[in-house]
Amino acid sequence: MPKAGWAQTASLAASEDAAACPATPPKHTAFFPYAEVRRGLRGVACTVFEGVNPEPMEVEILGVMKNARGPGQDMILGRLHGAKPEFTGVVAGMSGSPVYIDGKLLGALSFRIGQFSKEPICGITPIQDMLAVRDSQTAASSASTPIAPSDANSDTAPGRQVTPIDTPLVFGGFSQQALDLFGDRFRALGLTPVTGLGGSDPAASQPEPIVPGSAVSAILVRGDLSMAGTCTVTYVDAKNLLACGHPITQFGHLSLPMTKATVLATLPSPLNAFKIIETTQTIGAFTEDRNAAILGRFGDRARMIPVTVAVTTGTGSADTAHETHFEVADNKDLTPQLVLISVYQSIQETNAAAAEMSYRLSGELMVEGHGKVKLDGIMAPNELNPASVNTALYINDRFGRIYANAEEQPVVAGMRLSLQAMPGSRSAALEEARLSRSEARPGETIEVEATLRPYRAAPVTIRIPVTIPASTPPGELRLVLSDAAMADRLTLPSGQLERRTVSLTDAIAQMNRARPNDGLYVSLLTHGAQTVLPGGTLGELPLSMANVLDPKKSDPGVQLSGETAEELGSAATGYAVSGSQVLNLTVK
Repeated sequence: MPKAGWAQTASLAASEDAAACPATPPKHTAFFPYAEVRRGLRGVACTVFEGVNPEPMEVEILGVMKNARGPGQDMILGRLHGAKPEFTGVVAGMSGSPVYIDGKLLGALSFRIGQFSKEPICGITPIQDMLAVRDSQTAASSASTPIAPSDANSDTAPGRQVTPIDTPLVFGGFSQQALDLFGDRFRALGLTPVTGLGGSDPAASQPEPIVPGSAVSAILVRGDLSMAGTCTVTYVDAKNLLACGHPITQFGHLSLPMTKATVLATLPSPLNAFKIIETTQTIGAFTEDRNAAILGRFGDRARMIPVTVAVTTGTGSADTAHETHFEVADNKDLTPQLVLISVYQSIQETNAAAAEMSYRLSGELMVEGHGKVKLDGIMAPNELNPASVNTALYINDRFGRIYANAEEQPVVAGMRLSLQAMPGSRSAALEEARLSRSEARPGETIEVEATLRPYRAAPVTIRIPVTIPASTPPGELRLVLSDAAMADRLTLPSGQLERRTVSLTDAIAQMNRARPNDGLYVSLLTHGAQTVLPGGTLGELPLSMANVLDPKKSDPGVQLSGETAEELGSAATGYAVSGSQVLNLTVK
């Protein structure tokens, strides 16, 4: 119940200070002077509890907490009054709700106090700090230097009693299993993932204007799958809005679609009260995610990356195909994780999905100005993951390597992914290898025979004819029969070298040189020195050049070895192959 002093001093209905929440965007916003903030002031806060229209809540100012949000960043402490806030408490999604005193904007509800508080006590971010996000010229010029992610929404840290009000990241069309598997990746970015508590309907009519107190959403994924974070608008002018009163990710400069939102219901809970949201029409883009606020610009268009995932099940005329279409935000930190969980969900939502299932994967990732990254291989379950997880991790790796390039800002144009479902585990281990004969002359052809042991199936024999190069000197040499991973290690830059790639073109070329994992590969090791550089491999180096490069072995950009590896042949197997064996060959 409200305290007696509050009831005696000011009732919202009688107070001239507490004007109703604005129904139209204000032509001019007056700001309450921060220097005049003191205990005992009374005002009103506006938020949406249900529908689209903000409702008033009484606010009692309890004082100012110096440096509570950081050095030089104060927080105003307030207590909410009224039937709804006293019943629901401080609600996830309420962050950004504007607070007015004498009809002047004081700031935004943005922090919760305690975990199981019996009173709706909250922290308020001063509007002056939020306006700095709008007015900062530094923010507008920092596109190439985003701020590292913070723990903005991490309210589980031991001992923390003042935490940002959650901005739940609502997953539409995703299973709880997907969040259980990959939710920690989003929590590490400062986001709180939830599923089944909202949706997306971009075609829905929502003619009501955006006003202070409206719900507004930042879109990370849209289409057949959706992902959005929702908070409350604090300030609106003709070109911009400010919301949240705290960061969502604190990435700094970004580009995310900004939409209107409808609050379907507000669910009270002593542990975590929250708003159930449906996002609707797009009205612009969020362009800044900073310590005191997120900034949205009306009419701006955020860049999204289109993705298609097609899963085919059955064989021949009985084939059935299921396609999932969605777009993901273009952001070096977010995009690989968004694609990871979205690809996984696209696979899992088919009726054919099962733990003992494999997929023949093909496709391409398009990068503007740099061609395509090939996507190729067989994704099979292993002792750690089912095939659907391994597929998602494979795609995550490709996106991560593109965005990790230190020399260029990639512009990913889209991705098309096709998966042919195959029952069972299509994995096989290399069990045995042998040569058709142990001696050969340069130019002669011999046969490498391999025995594969598929998972829970009879052995398979693979034969690979190889021709000994005419320039091979006589002597004892080694042939390596291996999976793709070993063959790549012999001839492609290591991960450390990849991180030093001088251009995005080189990075894409290296990924496209990687061998599909369903092959067996025969490599000839000769005694000449070999150097692997970020731009390619130099084999059979003259002694003089090897001596020059030898002191550079400690340079992570140089990979020097005493043998040259040359691929002589390969064969597709129809399995995700693992293992390697070394065979001795005498060249006469």
